[in-house]
Amino acid sequence: MSLTDKSTEDSGPRLERINLNESPAGDLAMEEALKNFKMSVHAWSDAVYNRPRLAAQARAEVVRHWSWRLASGWALAGLLVVGAVSGEVYARHQRLEQARIAAAARLAEQQKALLEQQAKEEEEDLLAKVDSDVSREVPSAMEPLAQLMDDEAK
Repeated sequence: MSLTDKSTEDSGPRLERINLNESPAGDLAMEEALKNFKMSVHAWSDAVYNRPRLAAQARAEVVRHWSWRLASGWALAGLLVVGAVSGEVYARHQRLEQARIAAAARLAEQQKALLEQQAKEEEEDLLAKVDSDVSREVPSAMEPLAQLMDDEAK
């Protein structure tokens, strides 16, 4: 079966055989056309191969974008942790400072109450001494009678 024959069973495209050896001018023309085609394919391949890759650039930009995003995310997380920890440290410091101030105030109140009690006791002692020094059991006019009564009781 030749390429030019078409069978009834084959429904594909019809192929025809080309005889390149018909004329030498056709052969040279064909070789020149194939040579030009080959050179253009090679030139096109070299141009495509040597041009910058858009996918590589895009991938590099994506990697750069994601690396900055990742770094900024970690930096933000670090800032949040530092902020939370420093806030808690400051709050603890404030609580300790308030406790120290309250303890000092209680101590001052206790000392003040102790001083007031001591002053009150001293005042009472002084008043008792003055009262004993100033007071008499009996008036001076009745002292002889008081002495007589003391002698009889004995």
